[in-house]
Parts: sequence; structure tokens; C-alpha cells
Amino acid sequence: MRIRNAVPDDAAAVVALRAEVYPYLVRGVASTRQMLADPPDGDWTAFVVEDGGQIVGWTSAFRNITTSEADFGEISLLHVHPDHRRRGAGALLFDAASRHLAALGVRRVRAWVQGESLDFARGRGFTPSRELRYSMLETRLAPPTPDAPAGVGVVPLSGLDERVLYTAYVAASADEPGDVPSDAISFDTWRYEVWNNVGLDKDASTAVLDGGQIVAFTLVKRDGERMWSDMTATLPEHRGRGLARLAKIVALHRAAAGGVTASYTSNDESNAPMLAINARLGYRPVTVQWSCLGTLPAPEAA
Repeated sequence: MRIRNAVPDDAAAVVALRAEVYPYLVRGVASTRQMLADPPDGDWTAFVVEDGGQIVGWTSAFRNITTSEADFGEISLLHVHPDHRRRGAGALLFDAASRHLAALGVRRVRAWVQGESLDFARGRGFTPSRELRYSMLETRLAPPTPDAPAGVGVVPLSGLDERVLYTAYVAASADEPGDVPSDAISFDTWRYEVWNNVGLDKDASTAVLDGGQIVAFTLVKRDGERMWSDMTATLPEHRGRGLARLAKIVALHRAAAGGVTASYTSNDESNAPMLAINARLGYRPVTVQWSCLGTLPAPEAA
């Protein structure tokens, strides 16, 4: 069993492993290859563990550059194939990710953890904090599209200017619940992670306009017949008008028309408005993960 840095040619095996451990996540081979070939920034890296030439473990590690909180990092999606657990692969991945973050000067770290792996996280000094709920909807069961309020239009993202959408994204996501505020995402980072993501379906992704201005939107990331209902948000001054629900329903129908049969999404446990919207749309819970927070040891003095 050996650990190494992940490379673009690992994309197919990484996606197959992820589907085994996280069948409710949606990220295809093309977008995974894109991420490995052209990382978000110089601080991002990923590791795989091989056993007998087969990739059986993965994690990525990076400084969180979307928050104003200093020295905060992530160990993301650390997972090992069920048939290869309890042989040290998880420890190899965690240690490599921790060393990478420590070298960046990162001390505080977040990791998203499945319930069955909480003991692994606790054993490494991490404490469960917030619950993230995952849900699924068969797109054929999406409710009919409601009438838009007077003066409101619904358009695909493919017809919008990226900087206009970025401005709306920043304004609408500033108070998104979570352990870490998303209050410092630069245009370049957003453009990389959102607009230029090869998985983003700009025709199914939907924006709601009022007076020609974006007031709500929902993003659709697609892999074949599955989609991920990503960021959905409404500008604060336009909330309570049913605009997020309108955007999501339109996006579901557009995605279904393009061949998508299943939609997955996630919500913070405290995001009651969005949980209520998804429940009304017909989404049903499939699992939960936990945001776990930890602190890396201070570097030893030379």
C-alpha cells in the first residue's frame, strides 16, 4: 500500500471510488480531471492510496480561500474503499493532508465526515459541529412550474454575463449558514470553481430577474443522467417571494428535458427555509455528514 499525489489520469478511478463511498455525490470524470490538471490554486493538492495497483483511497487538502478567517484549511472527502479499510490507508491520507496544510501555515481545519467515520475523526482531535443533510429527487416527480410574479423573468445562465452572476452570488451567499463564512471568494476563484467548471450545465442552471437584475438563482452541475443541485440563493431584499423555489423547479424541468433523471443536493441543518423548499419539491433524505473541526499541532521549533 502506497500513497502519492493524484494526477489527471487518476480521474476515472477516483470517480469510481467516490461512487462506491458517496453514491449521492455528483462529480464526473471530466470535471475531476479538470481539477487535477488545473488545480484551483497553488495551495490545493490531492492524494491517492494504491493497493495492488488499484486506487483505494483519496483526499484533497487546501487553504480555504473563500473565507476571511486566516489560517483555515480543509481536508476534503477523505475516504477509503470499504474492502480496504482498517489497513492504514486512512491514516496515510490524513497524515499527508495534515503535513501539506501545516507547511502552508494552516492550523484550524474542517473536514466533512460520514457518521461511520466519526470515531476516526475524533481520534485525530476533530469535534463534530454541524450536520449536513443530503437529499434526492427523481426529476420526473418535480412539481409543475408555478407562474412567475408580475415583472419577473426566468432565464438560463447561458445568456448571462459572468460578472453579473458573480456579483449576485457574493451578495446572496454572504449569510449562508456554516462553520466558516464564505465572505471572501474572489472573482478568479469563483470563475474557476463555478463558471468554468466543465460540469456546470449553464442551460439548466437558472436565474430569476426582476427589473432586469438577478434576484435569485440556482446552479446545476451534471454528470450524465445525474445532477447536483448546487448553490441556490436569493438576494436578501427579495426573500419570501418564492423565487428560489421558482428557480429550482424551472432548473429541474430543464435538466429533465436534457436527460437528467435524478437530482441530489445538500443543506445545512440550520437552513430551515431551503430544507422546507426542498421538502415541498419532493426531495427525500438519503444520508447526513458532519462538519468536524480540529486544530493541527503547532510546528516544532527548529
